[in-house]
Amino acid sequence: MLYLFSKWLEGWFGPFRLFSSYLVLIGLGTFAAALLTWVLLEKKAFFRHVPLDRGKKLVDGGYASKGKPTGVGMLLMLFTLPVLALVMPPSLKVWEVIGCLYAAMVTGFLDDSAHLPWGEFRKGMMDLVICAACSVALCQLEPVRMWLPLVKGTFLVSPWIFIPLSSVVLWLAINATNCSDGVDGLAGTLAMLSLLYLGVLLYGVVGHKGVSGYLLVTHNPEGAMWALLVFTFAGTLASYLWFNAEPSQLLMGDAGSRPLGLLMGVAVMAAGNPILILVAAPIILINGGAGLVKLVLLRTFKRMGFETALDTARHPAKLLHKVRFPLHDHCRKHLHWSNAQVLMRFSLLQAMLIPLLLVWLIKLR
Repeated sequence: MLYLFSKWLEGWFGPFRLFSSYLVLIGLGTFAAALLTWVLLEKKAFFRHVPLDRGKKLVDGGYASKGKPTGVGMLLMLFTLPVLALVMPPSLKVWEVIGCLYAAMVTGFLDDSAHLPWGEFRKGMMDLVICAACSVALCQLEPVRMWLPLVKGTFLVSPWIFIPLSSVVLWLAINATNCSDGVDGLAGTLAMLSLLYLGVLLYGVVGHKGVSGYLLVTHNPEGAMWALLVFTFAGTLASYLWFNAEPSQLLMGDAGSRPLGLLMGVAVMAAGNPILILVAAPIILINGGAGLVKLVLLRTFKRMGFETALDTARHPAKLLHKVRFPLHDHCRKHLHWSNAQVLMRFSLLQAMLIPLLLVWLIKLR
């Protein structure tokens, strides 16, 4: 809204032209989303609209969260909506993607509210449909210019290749983020680090014609617009983490982790390199995504006739049971890390790995 009105109001009062600057809008969107979310969460008046956590039987310390408001991701998304309406430009593409983010929130909230949690197949298929729709919105059924490591220059990708490729990246980002949500502040902090790095990359590298040309990275003229979307949600997430710090007062649930993962995937695809998901969220993928790989392998071994149950497993399935996933559960149970140690160490690893991997990704070409 401000971006559109700045063109009309500039002639009446010159400083209004500042609202046509993406940098100004990024600062405004981040601050406004953080402030509005903090004020509304502090009042706690909206908590009666979300379910209470029932605890988790199979997770160490899983009952510590019992009785806390969960599904708060629905509130976070609703609090962010007026800020998005204020700062985002009137782009059909970006609002279609925002619609997909809110669709992911709705499915997550319905799962959080359900008396019996949804099955893996049901959740996976709904995620896949949302990811496919989001991929169509990102490419608008037009060829997309992309770049890859170890390859100089850029190249066009057909939408019929981009859509399935992007859908896989988005689906992986959603489910890895969702699996990482199990320690107070962990999923939110790791996602925050990823979003901040991706936002800087989109604005300062991908969205800057001179810098992207020097680094041989695909220039996306809409990079600053996607950075604005990322930073606005990062502001909301920052205020949520204020209340989610251990011992947490509230939990975002699937209603928050699923759209958060989808947003990371969107930022990766907007940057034009699907491999970037490995760089921007390394600890999230190791912590949560590796658990998905373990699950697939165990089911594959079972179909091949191997015993895969924990008590009766034989080689090679037995090796897979030596490490618990999500990895934060392994660290707590077998390495005896406290929740605070898990959060700090995982965050430090993510904060250090992202810039190192990003330099490798860009320069080794």
